[in-house]
Amino acid sequence: MRWTYFGLGLTALAGSGLADSVPPSYPFPKSCSGVAAARFNPGLADGWQATKVLGKLTQARSLLFDPNGNLLVLQVSSGITVHTFGSDGCINSTTSLISNRNLNHGLTMTPDGKTLYASSPTIAWSWSYDPATMKATNQQTVIKGMSGSGHNTRTLQVVPQQPNLLLAQVGSNSNWDYPSESPSAGRAIVKVFDMSKVPDGGYNYNSQGQVFGYGMRNEIALTFDPAGNVWGAENSGDDFRRTVGGQATDIHKDNPAEKLNYLGDPTKPAGTWFGYPTCFAVWEPSLIKDKQFQTGEQFVVTPNTSFADNNCVGKATPPRLSFQAHSAPISASFDKGAKNLYVTFHGSWNRQPATGFKLVEVPFQKTAAGLYEPVAPATSMKGYTDIMFMKGGSDSCTTQGLQTSSCWRPAGVAWDPAGTRLFVSSDNSAEGEVFVLSKK
Repeated sequence: MRWTYFGLGLTALAGSGLADSVPPSYPFPKSCSGVAAARFNPGLADGWQATKVLGKLTQARSLLFDPNGNLLVLQVSSGITVHTFGSDGCINSTTSLISNRNLNHGLTMTPDGKTLYASSPTIAWSWSYDPATMKATNQQTVIKGMSGSGHNTRTLQVVPQQPNLLLAQVGSNSNWDYPSESPSAGRAIVKVFDMSKVPDGGYNYNSQGQVFGYGMRNEIALTFDPAGNVWGAENSGDDFRRTVGGQATDIHKDNPAEKLNYLGDPTKPAGTWFGYPTCFAVWEPSLIKDKQFQTGEQFVVTPNTSFADNNCVGKATPPRLSFQAHSAPISASFDKGAKNLYVTFHGSWNRQPATGFKLVEVPFQKTAAGLYEPVAPATSMKGYTDIMFMKGGSDSCTTQGLQTSSCWRPAGVAWDPAGTRLFVSSDNSAEGEVFVLSKK
């Protein structure tokens, strides 16, 4: 079995036909010479250890390992750098790979390491990449015309079992993006594009490609389980008030839930609707006074005679698990065997006291049918645990923008090729950092 890392996650490629190789393995470093102490000094769950391996970066957003074990880091408004490791497990060289101030999130690679993809808010590019020389050449536009307004990060993921397929995600253009009810709007959606058939000048995002799933306000954290199926974490809405019979109740502190969605097999895109901008998931039922709900059940903000809560059932696909409202999950990665999914909670401006600003672990299990699912039921509020977090809690954290904050802002997450060291970035504009984590 070969463990291959692309985008922000990890996937086991069993029976893929790719040549097996021995992944590079490095020790866990207790410290790294020349690397300053953590800017915000996050805490750790019992049984974990962490070391800062990179600092002084420009908003370190996305992480990716190539087949040779080199670490690629996308730095917002700067470009992509590539980093090699020494025998002590620390970084021993840094090279500028791509200089492009428009890059802001999307980063993925084919399993053979020969093709690299990255994106701006409106364009996705490809490069020929050589892991041996750590050089990228032959830049090509593969997707164009993505909406540049609202949520402007674009997640890209190569499909492991069919590497000619590329997932490309676009979020909503506002809190309430009503035109995105139609997939033709090209927002709040994930689409699949065939990279072996890219037309001259690239695909037009809105009019081309296949609809994988839509009705997802900002499904930014996409990753694959070992069966090749896609999971995504969704950033849900802000400033919600439940209005029934003309009476509005503020429910926004703990509703709606952020969602862990199961999108399924990307080689057979089903065009599934996940509810946005109509159906949302409950996190804290007690705040909704007019009706009894369980966590994870769906509701509408203003139920009426034409569409009420019950109309969501059977029409909108509910989440497989829910997260605390306003956590802002933005990256996800499975460990070996998909026993756990690791998700970064970037943190949000829309809750006081603040929440997020941490890395969490979601226990998973393999079913008798060979599929993967969270251990916790869909109605659970305890389906994940904190692994790396702000000491003393995130209550006092403040945010003044996408990367500006008084706290650590976890962004990218990826396992190294050996599957023994977990890497997490912080894209705080005060200092971009990368940490390595390992169980003791």
